[in-house]
Amino acid sequence: MYELFTNITRLFYDPLINAVYNTEGIPILSALFLGILGSVAPCQLTGNIGAITIYGNRSLQKEVSWSQLFSFILGKIMVFSTLGLVVLLVGSGIEQSMTGILPWVRKMVGPLFIFIGLFMVGIIPLRWSLAFNHSRIKTDGKSGSFLMGVLFSLGFCPTMFLLFFGMFMPIVLSTSYGMALPPVFAIGTSIPVVLILFLMWYFEINRNLLKKSRRIGSIIQKTAGVFIILIGILDTITYWTI
Repeated sequence: MYELFTNITRLFYDPLINAVYNTEGIPILSALFLGILGSVAPCQLTGNIGAITIYGNRSLQKEVSWSQLFSFILGKIMVFSTLGLVVLLVGSGIEQSMTGILPWVRKMVGPLFIFIGLFMVGIIPLRWSLAFNHSRIKTDGKSGSFLMGVLFSLGFCPTMFLLFFGMFMPIVLSTSYGMALPPVFAIGTSIPVVLILFLMWYFEINRNLLKKSRRIGSIIQKTAGVFIILIGILDTITYWTI
């Protein structure tokens, strides 16, 4: 199954890697193209499909929640910026110590998708919230989106590991404004999600759909939930067997 995801990545590899090489003199563009290439890496592919399904479902029923999407991207920015800072301060050898940790983080993504999917189809009633300093953090709000961005970004696979530590970090270390590049890389990994939601917003897909039937929202959510569960099962089988 992992080989299937790798073959999908290869479809985008040549044009994107050529874009990276063609922008060697402009590090910020190289970082962006490497991030976009990372978005179709096997470990990021199912994560981005899941995020598109989750946010797309919310957009179809209500409207595009740009604040939640921003929180999702912010979670990614925090992870890649932190990793970049650690490498900058500690040295390039730090990635060797992460090879035993990051794969286990990646294994959590599949079960998380299954859990979210079960909630979306109504099998698990998710009515709880996390109380902290007399405030409540809703599981499907900005904090949940931020944590999802963090988890998806920490889920490294060999392809993403090579892209980030082998190709991206040398650019960071050789550039005077290197620490400004990890956020650009993070944004690049979010481009597919942003693009799909932008198109839904631009063509007012949610408004046009709701004009036809308001009851269709429940069907959409359950369909999206089943799709998320299937992604979670596929993801779990893939990354718990390699």
